[in-house]
Amino acid sequence: MTEGEITFLYVDGSCLGNVNVDSKTPAGWGLVVIVGDTGRGKGSGELLEERFGPVVTDLGDEDFLGAEVGSNNTGELTAFANALRWILSHEEDCEYVIRTDSTYAGNIADGTWKAKANLALVENVRVLWREAKSIRQVSWNHVRAHRGHRWNERADHLAWRACINETPLPLQFWKPGMR
Repeated sequence: MTEGEITFLYVDGSCLGNVNVDSKTPAGWGLVVIVGDTGRGKGSGELLEERFGPVVTDLGDEDFLGAEVGSNNTGELTAFANALRWILSHEEDCEYVIRTDSTYAGNIADGTWKAKANLALVENVRVLWREAKSIRQVSWNHVRAHRGHRWNERADHLAWRACINETPLPLQFWKPGMR
């Protein structure tokens, strides 16, 4: 990464069913880190890194962030938290923009909206948001879901595959829209 460059972090969450969810409902999250993107159009730039995993609802698990249930919203918030953790683990002098198709996750993370559920998860995400904002240039914006945006679709693919406990397709074999 070069100084002054914007690093985009595309995040998404996914859930199996997302109706009558509980701590056993499978949910996942995905994160795609991109350099050289413009933030406009259908997605440009190059993949720097991608991460994904399940939403952890087990208090005893080292990856537990406070999610009480597996749901689409806890997947979105867990992805957002992992993007903030990624930002905090890097010291490059650049701007970071988290792009999400969930206005819920963005507005909950930055404190604009009041949380009604998963309060421990929300508080952990907000702590990470405040910490990242205090030492880095961080913002978030909305990208429309399922509209063929390459990196948003990739984050969705990673989240879905984590949700169903399957390995994501390698980038060279994957096409936007493939779950």
